[in-house]
Amino acid sequence: MKMNKNVLVFLFLIGSLISSAQNTATRKAKSDLDQETKASQWVSSLNLKDSLKIERVEKLVSNHLKTIRDYHNSHPYTEVPEGINPKTGDKLTELDRRIIAHSGKSPKIHENLMSGLRRDLSEEEVNQILDKHSVGKVSFTMKGYHAIVPDLSGKEETYIRELLERAREQSIDFKNMEEISAIFEIYKTKAENYLNANGRNWRQLYKDYANRNK
Repeated sequence: MKMNKNVLVFLFLIGSLISSAQNTATRKAKSDLDQETKASQWVSSLNLKDSLKIERVEKLVSNHLKTIRDYHNSHPYTEVPEGINPKTGDKLTELDRRIIAHSGKSPKIHENLMSGLRRDLSEEEVNQILDKHSVGKVSFTMKGYHAIVPDLSGKEETYIRELLERAREQSIDFKNMEEISAIFEIYKTKAENYLNANGRNWRQLYKDYANRNK
């Protein structure tokens, strides 16, 4: 008996939907495992001895990574209308719009991570976890400032490091390196403005650095 053409189309569509759902579930399961593996590696680097503490911190970190991934994936940059940056007048880039969209998550997400980390870890260990996510950008960027400003004072170094550490903590709520780097750029601009406001000429300092390294 021949099947009605409409029935065949319907069955094809149902099959496609089922296949798509299975593929989505498979990708999510793989991504979940990736986040859990990443969290395990980060926590392992701390050399903790308490197995219950290790389990708690791994779960806390992996849950956070999954949460920011899910928020990122469900909030495309197109949620933010095209427009201009009110400070510069420049047109918002796709990255600008992504940062705006992805910074709209509840502050509780960040607070839960940080308070949970600080319940089980020392401040140094918390910073090591944050460093893993931002691939050591605080130390790397500070080396850059010392290279560009050879006579950087202790006061200047302290202030700039504090800015970069704020960037590091804020960037834990963003999914990928492009966004993490964009967060650091915000605070690097603040650092350079600070230097300019306190007797330095950042543009000249950078030009001199570039000439020294030709």
